[in-house]
Amino acid sequence: MLYIISYDIPDDKRRLKVAKALLNVGNRVQYSVFECRLDDGRLAKLRLRLEKLIDLEEDNLRFYRLCRACEKEIINLGIGEVSEEKDVYIL
Repeated sequence: MLYIISYDIPDDKRRLKVAKALLNVGNRVQYSVFECRLDDGRLAKLRLRLEKLIDLEEDNLRFYRLCRACEKEIINLGIGEVSEEKDVYIL
């Protein structure tokens, strides 16, 4: 499933930690917006990890789930492409 994850974190240290965590699982499409392809298990692990990094009283972190039909309706103006699933081959 494709998730759009965005954040607004005023503290530089926490913001950097969140960005690094998201770079490990997805693609940065704007400064504070990532596209991540996650199954339920990976989503749960990521959510727990990010909850430990942010301040729930100050920070804002959002997960938007896009279904396949919604994903096909994404409009992109300018540079960049929607993140695609990569084929995995196990030999």
